[in-house]
Amino acid sequence: MSAHSVKGPGGKKPASAATNLIAGGGAGMMEALVCHPLDTIKVRMQLSRRKRAPGAKARGFYTTGKEIVKRETPLGLYKGLGAVVTGIVPKMAIRFTSYEWYKQLLASEDGHVSGEATFFAGLGAGITEAVAVVTPMEVIKIRLQAQHHSMADPLDVPKYRNAAHAAYTVLKEEGVGAVYRGVSLTALRQGTNQAVNFSAYTEFKALLQRSQPAYHDKELPSYQTMVIGLVSGAMGPLSNAPIDTIKTRLQKTPAEPGETALGRVKTIAGDMFKQEGFHAFYKGITPRIMRVAPGQAVTFTVYEYLKGWLESTNLAVVGGKYEE
Repeated sequence: MSAHSVKGPGGKKPASAATNLIAGGGAGMMEALVCHPLDTIKVRMQLSRRKRAPGAKARGFYTTGKEIVKRETPLGLYKGLGAVVTGIVPKMAIRFTSYEWYKQLLASEDGHVSGEATFFAGLGAGITEAVAVVTPMEVIKIRLQAQHHSMADPLDVPKYRNAAHAAYTVLKEEGVGAVYRGVSLTALRQGTNQAVNFSAYTEFKALLQRSQPAYHDKELPSYQTMVIGLVSGAMGPLSNAPIDTIKTRLQKTPAEPGETALGRVKTIAGDMFKQEGFHAFYKGITPRIMRVAPGQAVTFTVYEYLKGWLESTNLAVVGGKYEE
């Protein structure tokens, strides 16, 4: 199947790979800095194995966050940030670049991209980023976030000191396969996330452009991009929360000798249901939505802004140098 030329608002060509790299990387960096504390709270809630007593109130994201700050200082909320920042630029660059490539591949002869094509382009982009970057990044991030040491006590030395040390230790002790533990679940989560995310965002954006003649052939204002990014970003987590919770537990611990990946998934899911009940599959859903939804709002807003700026100034990357 050959790629077809896709046209954007006003018949513009799709963003170049260089534009996606710079705009996507900048958007991802901003998203990580703003939203990482909520991701740490989400991971801690998902790793909590406490079975709630009858009538007892569930420990929510606020209580979990407060305990982290109290025991580990506010810096505890940023555990694993190094792993995220290291991978966020290639992750976002791959996401937006592959999404545009899949869209061109699935477009009709006249360049029209249907809703179905948008869905599958998002699905492909999510799977691509999961295999290339997200899985290794998340294994390291979760190992760091799972440590309950105080960031203020120099004598409280954790097993993993930082992202680089965690990666080295995991590779040394468990092998290369360890950083790809849960790759199938991660690909399924990222794929469904981006399929829903890009589909909803594209539909909302087209609806707003049709209803506002002034923006029919140009980009929406930043505040509107932020709102539709927020709404579309919340849809993915609601569709795949159980997958994310099982994936987090799978990546947190080393594999048992002789146990297959599918066997581990079945064991984890079975133990969760027996010991903690059905609600365990949705642990951390509140902070996850609070993390992903604003994260997508920031990502789309910064991406659209940087893309527009790069295109308006004709800034491009040629031969490793910036040219205007």
